[in-house]
Amino acid sequence: MDKCYYPARELSLDESMVLWRGRLRFRQYIKNKRHKYGIKLYMLTEPDGLILKFRVYVGSQDKDVAGKGHAEKVVIQLMQKYLHNGHSLYMDNYYHSFTLAKRLLDNNTYCSGTLRKNLKENPMEVAQKLLKKDENISRFQDGVHIGKWKDKRPVMYITTQYGDRRVPVTNKRGQVKEKPEAIAKYNDFMSGVDRQDQLLAFYPCERKTLRWYLKLAIHTFQLLLSVINELLPEKNTSGIAGSSAVSRPRTSEVVSHKISKITERNTKGFVKRKMCRLCSKNQKKRKDSPWHCEMCIDKPGLCFECFDEYHLSL
Repeated sequence: MDKCYYPARELSLDESMVLWRGRLRFRQYIKNKRHKYGIKLYMLTEPDGLILKFRVYVGSQDKDVAGKGHAEKVVIQLMQKYLHNGHSLYMDNYYHSFTLAKRLLDNNTYCSGTLRKNLKENPMEVAQKLLKKDENISRFQDGVHIGKWKDKRPVMYITTQYGDRRVPVTNKRGQVKEKPEAIAKYNDFMSGVDRQDQLLAFYPCERKTLRWYLKLAIHTFQLLLSVINELLPEKNTSGIAGSSAVSRPRTSEVVSHKISKITERNTKGFVKRKMCRLCSKNQKKRKDSPWHCEMCIDKPGLCFECFDEYHLSL
């Protein structure tokens, strides 16, 4: 990747999991991932899911990043070739701290994201402040902005790029609400690892094996193939006489279709539901869903579990 591609300004850093349920010293558990048990990868990506660099977490055996300040060491190691170029890095509260934000800023790299409330470096007046809904408090030191904003619950955030300005954000229901700019930008760009997990889910490569390194090797090849397929131009077979090639949607075309909530209401004021197109076909039973695909011509009703499978079968 270093030789053939250089990324845009926004980058995101997060963890990904390779499914592995066998015995392994550095096997991890992350509850909010698609594969909860497995080998953890630290990944540096672009917001659209393009992987720039990753590192396998092997616990205390990795002398380069093990010990105190582990998260900060991982960030610096993955960002080594992208420092001093004005990139904007988005991370969650597992990585962020005042020390790391200041260190990145000294290397002409901005960062934004959520922040753990119990860190010693946090300003006490921000961490202990009780806020009302939509209230915000901010403090600045050495170019680092630490703030707390309350929506349904209080959220602490840190940024070296944005002030305490608020920007309008439209939610899934079409409602416009103002949020601190740092949180709005974090929500926009902190999706690279989740997007690449989604792209790989279309072509799963998991197979049973007794060797963890074989599983990891197959996963790595799968990452490379997904990058190559997106960078290569699409092959045109429409002009070939007698061609029997089946037109299959590219991954990028599937991702362009987005599941959205049905906004139409019935006479009683309740949101309408549509019969899931795939459940009724495969399971021979009716299952109503409040979701549909607005990009398709007939706007078919679909549940979350059937959305990807339906579009890949077109």
